[in-house]
Amino acid sequence: MKNIFFTSIVILTMCISARAQSPADSKSLRANESVSVQPFLFSVNTLTGSAPYWALSASSNYAQRTAGQFGYDGADQQLAVKGYLGNRLTLYANADLGFARNGGTTTALQAELLRDFIGGKKTYGARFGVGLGANRDFSNVGAIFSRITASFDAPKWRLGGNLRIEKAFSNSRDGIDLVTSLGFQHRITGPVFAGFEIMGQDLEGFWEADEAEGGAKLLIGPSVNVAPANSRFSFSVSGGPVFYATHSTALTSGAIRDVGLLASQNGYTLRAMVAFNLHR
Repeated sequence: MKNIFFTSIVILTMCISARAQSPADSKSLRANESVSVQPFLFSVNTLTGSAPYWALSASSNYAQRTAGQFGYDGADQQLAVKGYLGNRLTLYANADLGFARNGGTTTALQAELLRDFIGGKKTYGARFGVGLGANRDFSNVGAIFSRITASFDAPKWRLGGNLRIEKAFSNSRDGIDLVTSLGFQHRITGPVFAGFEIMGQDLEGFWEADEAEGGAKLLIGPSVNVAPANSRFSFSVSGGPVFYATHSTALTSGAIRDVGLLASQNGYTLRAMVAFNLHR
């Protein structure tokens, strides 16, 4: 399943990049044109030498009956830093403070380093990269992960996706967790892009009947990004329903037990972010 899903992204992106581009697509960014640091909220994109070099972002998330990459079950406030290190390397790190609906608070930390191996020197065009990272989630479980990124950017539209392979250091979690994401946005007017985002988590639930997190979960919802010209700021909003595509024989997961919810319940998540470009 994971190979079919990601391969379809790669093939689609390569077919698009092979088409003849218009002169506007091949030109460098105009002096007054802004590029969003993080256009998608459920996929991490790499930066290039012609895109913003360093940025700070603050995001808020509210979710019910969700966990993991979909968001914190309750309210979540996140601060993140993202920067271009040169040589097609991107650093991304964040810290989260979660407010549970029962009044408790908890924290999470994550850091990763990504490198583009195909493309990555210019803002427009196809890019393919690989990254490594580590995190500590809201249930105080540590993990290491690898992320494969694929994207295609053009002046009027953008496509991006990730495949994340995670190993959590807990006996109550799966040996390997798979998370995929895909986003598409088209320019509506001026600096406003709109489209959709799709994410799948615990996809091993499609072939493992006893998947530890309760089964494969999917999210699909609208996505909006605004990066005003001549501005250091950019804004993103996304979210939607989170539902179980499969149901595991494991009644509850290690992650979801922390908030006392049955793994068979569907939920939703809403996320908004503002980013500030430090390099102009």
